[in-house]
Amino acid sequence: MSGPIVVVLLFLAVVALVGVIGTVVVVIRDGRGVLPRERSERPWMAGNLPSVPYSVWRF
Repeated sequence: MSGPIVVVLLFLAVVALVGVIGTVVVVIRDGRGVLPRERSERPWMAGNLPSVPYSVWRF
């Protein structure tokens, strides 16, 4: 009776290990949570026309 339990526990341990390794890989590839940098130049305006669409403008 303990044979199937050991197999299930080993399977769960392998799944958990793969999940942890996958999480670490994704975090490292993402840049450790670093957000994209802000643009250093200010958006230009020509009269009332902005350099970016109004839908992405940050007031």
